[in-house]
Amino acid sequence: MLMRIGLLLLVLPILALMGVYFLELSDARECLLLQDGHWDYVEGVCRDTPQPFVPWIDRRPWLVNGGMLVSVAGLACCMVGLYVKRR
Repeated sequence: MLMRIGLLLLVLPILALMGVYFLELSDARECLLLQDGHWDYVEGVCRDTPQPFVPWIDRRPWLVNGGMLVSVAGLACCMVGLYVKRR
């Protein structure tokens, strides 16, 4: 049981982070390629003037750090699940 919970905690935050990242990436690519604009990473909108790049860790630190923390907790649960004998 602990192993299943650990695997869920290990994999789900990574998939959620990738999903949010690729949604934002598709919006930025649409702005660049279809609207011929510049993506404002802070506001999340397409602008006419060039905008500076702001890393994802600066824009959403709780999402990134929290997701990684939950993944590490899932890894710990998996390790405990492997270590403890089945009864």
